[in-house]
Amino acid sequence: MDFNELVQAITSVHDELSVRSTKAVNFSLTVRNWLIGYYIREFEQDGSDRASYGDKILQNLSSRLPHGDGFSHRSLKLYRQFYVAYPQFRQTVFAQCSPSVIRQTPSAHSPNGTPIQAIQELNKDFANNQDFNEVLIRSVSFSHFTLFISIEDSIKRNFYELESVRGNWSVRELKRQIGSLYFERSALSRDKQALSFHTQSHTEPQSTNLIIRDPYVFEFLGLKSEDVMYESDLEKALLKKIEAFLLELGYGFCFEARQKRILIGEEYYFVDLVFYHRVLKCHVLIELKVGGFSHECLGQLNTYLNWYKAHKMTDGDNPPVGLLLCTEKNQALVEYACAGMDNQVFVSKYLVCLPGTEEIREFVEGEIQKNLAGR
Repeated sequence: MDFNELVQAITSVHDELSVRSTKAVNFSLTVRNWLIGYYIREFEQDGSDRASYGDKILQNLSSRLPHGDGFSHRSLKLYRQFYVAYPQFRQTVFAQCSPSVIRQTPSAHSPNGTPIQAIQELNKDFANNQDFNEVLIRSVSFSHFTLFISIEDSIKRNFYELESVRGNWSVRELKRQIGSLYFERSALSRDKQALSFHTQSHTEPQSTNLIIRDPYVFEFLGLKSEDVMYESDLEKALLKKIEAFLLELGYGFCFEARQKRILIGEEYYFVDLVFYHRVLKCHVLIELKVGGFSHECLGQLNTYLNWYKAHKMTDGDNPPVGLLLCTEKNQALVEYACAGMDNQVFVSKYLVCLPGTEEIREFVEGEIQKNLAGR
């Protein structure tokens, strides 16, 4: 072995085991969520004191589980839906856990009250093939399953399951294919093999980086959003500098969060920086785009502002303010977005209390120059 071979050997073992560990984390998360859904469903059907909780089972359960967003009412409902949609995972899941974890009940209900074995006898398609079940649960993330269970038609769901496994699709790719009506187009196509070949050759595969950045995964691992969501070292460095810059200005900024996760519909989004301004009595949301300005950037920030206005404003608060920072080579564009600010007194105060766009632009450009010079 020469030195180059030594480098290659270490790189190869690192890459392979990193992928393996990432897949193991993802699989453990999926198993955990299925088991939680199983426990909840069994309690709803056979729990000795279930009548005491009525329709408030999930609310009460969420309040008793001290593990953050991973056990919110919405998450627990989702885990129950996961079990309801995939009772055939029972054998695979139970084989992975110790007897102390698996609390089997004599009833072994399937979600609709029919024994699981009877359902499997009635449904002979590939989704009830145990070999495929094993491949499916190990190949895709729990975020894939959240999309699968939203598809009511079992044949359509099976189609996307199979195509996702075959193409090693990312969640983003699966979402795109569902939105493009791939299943419906395949049903209408005369040459289904040609369509499948064309589709699979133009898809985005799942990657280790995408799996780790999955909100469910870093929720499971106890990671903070800011630990995993940066697009580049430049973005991370700029956001840290911008945070310090605004706090040092003394305008009344109070730091709240970096890479703040918000849930809109069924999707998670991340706001780069969130401050509360004690003088203006409002949140200030900052989005940094390492690249040129686009209307999509402004639309995204405005969406976050509307969400904060609907979900975070309390009595006495003013509407949130947005600050969009875009970089293009050595030029910086700074744009404020004021959602619903028709109060002229507030707007005037806003102009006085917030730093000017030229001041921020010069700061951002200076930091970009420093980062480029350091490379």
